Amino acid sequence: MHQTILILDFGSQFTQLIARRVREQNVYCEIIPFNKPFELGAHVKGVILSGGPSSVRDVDAPSVDTIALRKKIPVLGVCYGAQLMALQAGGNVAPSTKREYGRAALQLSAHESALMQDVHPQSQVWMSHADTILHAPENTTVLASTNDVKCAAYQFDNEDNFGVQFHPEVVHSIEGKTIIKNFVINICGCKGDWTPNAFVEESIENIRGIVGNDRVLLGLSGGVDSSVAALLLSKAIGKNLYCIFVDNGLLRHNEFQQVLDAFAHFDLNIIGVDAAQQFYDALKGISDPEEKRKAIGKTFIDVFDAEAHKIQDVKWLAQGTIYPDVIESVSVKGPSATIKSHHNVGGLPEKMKLKVIEPLRSLFKDEVRLVGDTLQLDHNILHRHPFPGPGLGIRILGDITAHKVEILQKVDDIFINGLKSHNLYEKVWQAGSILLPVKSVGVMGDERTYENCVALRAVTSVDGMTADWAHLPYEFLAHISNEIINSVKGVNRVVYDISSKPPATIEWE
Repeated sequence: MHQTILILDFGSQFTQLIARRVREQNVYCEIIPFNKPFELGAHVKGVILSGGPSSVRDVDAPSVDTIALRKKIPVLGVCYGAQLMALQAGGNVAPSTKREYGRAALQLSAHESALMQDVHPQSQVWMSHADTILHAPENTTVLASTNDVKCAAYQFDNEDNFGVQFHPEVVHSIEGKTIIKNFVINICGCKGDWTPNAFVEESIENIRGIVGNDRVLLGLSGGVDSSVAALLLSKAIGKNLYCIFVDNGLLRHNEFQQVLDAFAHFDLNIIGVDAAQQFYDALKGISDPEEKRKAIGKTFIDVFDAEAHKIQDVKWLAQGTIYPDVIESVSVKGPSATIKSHHNVGGLPEKMKLKVIEPLRSLFKDEVRLVGDTLQLDHNILHRHPFPGPGLGIRILGDITAHKVEILQKVDDIFINGLKSHNLYEKVWQAGSILLPVKSVGVMGDERTYENCVALRAVTSVDGMTADWAHLPYEFLAHISNEIINSVKGVNRVVYDISSKPPATIEWE
């Protein structure tokens, strides 16, 4: 078992970013809700307490026994975590005279601290808290301050336990990565040996141990997650893996054949199923986004199940679940309110009475790509933009028809190929086109038109948790807009989405 850092989640929007920064040091970590029991086995080398939206002064404030924890293992408290440690040790935590949010200049006062090794005497950090530590507990040393915060970082004397009131995990904390490295590597003593190569070797061994000689089904989509899962499973169990690729009629232009062609040389058992009309029939007259997802999901299950029954003695269903999906299902507040349904997960194992195997469930999206690179997955597949399971069904606002799909496929094809030909595709994390339920007046030639409006969406991100709209060159956008309007009958207006996440999601539905 690899050395592990546990991250106790108090509900911060940045908790996953803490995990990402730890993983960047090639150290395995797990996020656990603060109220879930956990064990500090020999493999656990340290604990990080996340931030959170609550006040430690509230009667029902989220809490763990940090005093007991400090006696067993190195602890780093971040924001709320730092305030909780301070309060339980006798410090004074009170409401800030003003809400401290945004960039701040960190001024070190204890340069010899192991936590602040290689951090400049003045370094930019990111603050986001309504409470502040007015007085650090006795038997602590203040390590740093800002203009507004006297105790921005502290250490318990003669202990490897620390608190910081800022967020070292966000990119706005310029040397936050160094601080986290200092804690994980130097203080906790982690070796940093959790690498893609190690993951592949261990996964193959684990899969063989779990599956044995059983047959496994996988729903292949051509996306990064399912493709890497397929290759990993294939390495482990060979021809006992069967991949089913369903054309739901909501894929990108020519994507069904392109995916089949791309995997032809991988020697996988791939079954391609053209079920487009079946999906169109199920979606007829449905406009509500969640209802569309449910209709797509049910139809997918029916098609997949029918195809799967043609294969004998299948015991397992493989899914490309990744770590953010796992975290979402065990969040601090329990499974979150439905944001969207996932058509390729819900109901399928139960209906087919199969056991589930998820070989990528411990990885973030960018880690999946690193594993895929280790497995020598084709570059075009490996660096393909994320594409939603319901496909163009949630990029066509309103009801779905084959004609609308055809329009959007042509628009999207021009946009994506344009990004590639202008060397912009790999500078963007995800891009797509949206057909709006809006028509507008235009003039084409000597005639007035009343036709469709499409929106183009392109974002930059690391793993999709947060995203900024991509600042594509005006000249490029002008070229693409002109080509779409001239080439796609039924479209006379193109707009560009300049919303970031949060508050706007990447997909429109």
